[in-house]
Amino acid sequence: MVLDAKVPHGEMKDKWEDYKGHVKLVNPANKRKLEVIVVGTGLAGASAAASLGEMGYKVKAFCFQDSPRRAHSIAAQGGINAAKNYQNDGDSVFRLFYDTVKGGDYRSREGNVHRLAEVSTSIIDQCVAQGVPFAREYGGLLSNRSFGGTQVQRTFYAAGQTGQQLLLGAYSALERQVALGNVKMHARHEMLDVVMIDGNARGIIARDLVSGNLERHFGHAVLLCSGGYGNVFYLSTNAMGSNVTAAWKAHKRGAYFGNPCFTQIHPTCIPVSGDHQSKLTLMSESLRNDGRIWVPKQKGDTRIASDIPEEERDYYLERRYPAFGNLVPRDVASRAAKERCDEGFGVGTTKMAVYLDFKDAIIRYGKIEAGKTGNEAAEDKNIWELGQKVVEEKYGNLFKMYEKITGEDPYKLPMRIYPAVHYTMGGLWVNYELQTTIPGLYALGEANFSDHGANRLGASALMQGLADGYFVIPYTLGNYLADEIRTNAIPTDHPAFAETEKAVSERINTLININGKQTVESFHKRLGKIMWDKCGMARNEAGLQSAIEEIRKLKKEFWSDVKIPGEVNEYNSELDKAGRVADFIELGELMCLDALDRNESCGGHFREESQTEDGEARRDDENYSYVAAWELKPDGNWDLHKEELSFEIVKPTQRSYK
Repeated sequence: MVLDAKVPHGEMKDKWEDYKGHVKLVNPANKRKLEVIVVGTGLAGASAAASLGEMGYKVKAFCFQDSPRRAHSIAAQGGINAAKNYQNDGDSVFRLFYDTVKGGDYRSREGNVHRLAEVSTSIIDQCVAQGVPFAREYGGLLSNRSFGGTQVQRTFYAAGQTGQQLLLGAYSALERQVALGNVKMHARHEMLDVVMIDGNARGIIARDLVSGNLERHFGHAVLLCSGGYGNVFYLSTNAMGSNVTAAWKAHKRGAYFGNPCFTQIHPTCIPVSGDHQSKLTLMSESLRNDGRIWVPKQKGDTRIASDIPEEERDYYLERRYPAFGNLVPRDVASRAAKERCDEGFGVGTTKMAVYLDFKDAIIRYGKIEAGKTGNEAAEDKNIWELGQKVVEEKYGNLFKMYEKITGEDPYKLPMRIYPAVHYTMGGLWVNYELQTTIPGLYALGEANFSDHGANRLGASALMQGLADGYFVIPYTLGNYLADEIRTNAIPTDHPAFAETEKAVSERINTLININGKQTVESFHKRLGKIMWDKCGMARNEAGLQSAIEEIRKLKKEFWSDVKIPGEVNEYNSELDKAGRVADFIELGELMCLDALDRNESCGGHFREESQTEDGEARRDDENYSYVAAWELKPDGNWDLHKEELSFEIVKPTQRSYK
């Protein structure tokens, strides 16, 4: 199959406007006859469901949480990018486009990225209109801060809880449509399969997680907005319920999976403290605006941070990357932290951590505040108190969260951080219209592969989720549904619904009847260790081949020895988890196959066989300048299809942040 990305012809800056001007439309009376299913109600799903409901479509929205407010989008902390140039520091749509393509190490599709940069400005206006309480400057203008991989300030934020505030805005819009009857909300439901009729997606099979009953739902189109698959590593910054099941079921029905091995390691997370942990906690990248990252210059230094004098500290990011310093992209910062710890310079009890220090920022802000009142001779104690108040206003909830988890006061001692799995750039392959290789099946937000290449810049996840939901899918979905106005709603007693439900039921019953000896959690932990050790921040050919064999053995063991208590037709969270872990095991194999096939280093994906003389990632544009789109064959093996990437504007070069 030739992959047609459907990127419009013409000048890059005109593609999206031209597309909108020529796209097929559905008239308001016909919209009322068309049904759309939205799976997932985070930022992408809630904004899409609200927008489509407002337009007049009959929308059915599904989430496995008890409320859309529980979606993992709520955990995003630092901010959302937009090319508003409020700071007058040189930002523009082109600059955001350029930074995103470069930050993704030239492995994203230019057409999608430029559209994302274009609509970013509208997102901020939309959210302000919804009442999202963005931080503001003294004069009332919206405030901005910097994030990694950029030299401008374009990140809008609401303290350290931007995701929560944006989600509440989208949730409010969604609930308005629910109240008007345009959206029917199905909480505590999990999609377990896509229903295919004549090659098109025509509905889903969902499980009511409270009663355990399976349900059939028809839709003229299905939108998957179900987030990423970082929990394949077991320990990640994702909510524990986050999973790959919706996207994986679509993949098994014929949707190609794009760049599965492209996962993001976030550089600023609270380090692992022991085997008891079930997840990791993110410390926002926004902290790198004011925090300085360092390790002792002496290996194995056991002194507490405050006892190590300035001249014995190695601010290694500032030393190695002077142009960007602490604000290098996430993949560069993560790999640099790993390298320092591997070389023996790590701190803390595990020695797998580095310091994130706010001392200089507190003093700097304190002097500014003292200067405002003309108190040039303020005492050090007074300066510290004034500076701490400023930092508290900008990042206070993050500091409280750190202290609650670690028991240490980050105002007095530097935070200890280490990289952790965070976001997944891979996902279902989609074209410019966000449609997968299955007609009528779309993927939005983190569930698709489209905009970030091999590394996502900070504060771009919220941007992409809302761009897809509010500003892209309302146009592109209409282009498909305009040809569906003569398709009547298909009754759910259609044989395709019955057959798909039967297959889902049989799989669930097979799982519960294994009656082995090992817990679901134990299998998930073992999978996560294989993935982190052999397909994580660094990987090599031998390790990946070994990982594939280990995962195949783990899959056999899972399906013969997993123990799931309880019954099928009841609330059974262990059964829910078992289905998700079974899908993670299959995904893990594909991720390792993809990583093995991509014999280059790019973004955060460091192939030890492919590095520069000074240990930086070395891309191979001649052989790997493509999107890897994997098709699952009936025999259980995969075929690789390649979408060749062409760069009209941002010409690939060896990335440098020095």
